[in-house]
Amino acid sequence: MIAQLAGYWWLFIILGIFAGLVSGTLGLGAGVVFIPVLVLLWGFEQKSAQGTALAVMVPMTLVGAFRYWKNPETDMSLTIILLIVVGALAGVMAGTELASRLPNQVLRKVFAIFLVVAAVRMFITSPRLKQPQPGTNLTKQNNANVVDVGDVKNDSEQQ
Repeated sequence: MIAQLAGYWWLFIILGIFAGLVSGTLGLGAGVVFIPVLVLLWGFEQKSAQGTALAVMVPMTLVGAFRYWKNPETDMSLTIILLIVVGALAGVMAGTELASRLPNQVLRKVFAIFLVVAAVRMFITSPRLKQPQPGTNLTKQNNANVVDVGDVKNDSEQQ
């Protein structure tokens, strides 16, 4: 794999910049970018590309999450984050075990199907309106714009 660096190391930096932009802007795991590029353009085996993408995502997502956390317009719940992390850690243990047992060709096809299904669902499904939960602080919600028109008179009244 190290032979792929000869003379082309800068392409990996460009890939990192592009994946970081996509991840930071759209909130996508950069594996959506890394895995197809590493497999299709640089000939990585599916498992190697997946492992590389996971390793790269750790520092990248920590920096991205911290920047979102510091943004006053972003509401992030530490409780929800921790609950998802607990599930994700269990899931990644099971998922990496499953991946190690599946052939690269099967993983590649499953990955492609997952991307297509996710893309189609996002394209055709309309977003759900956020319903307030009982006891939710409604002052943080921005559901309507109020316009105070004041003492506006039309042209015929002004004369």
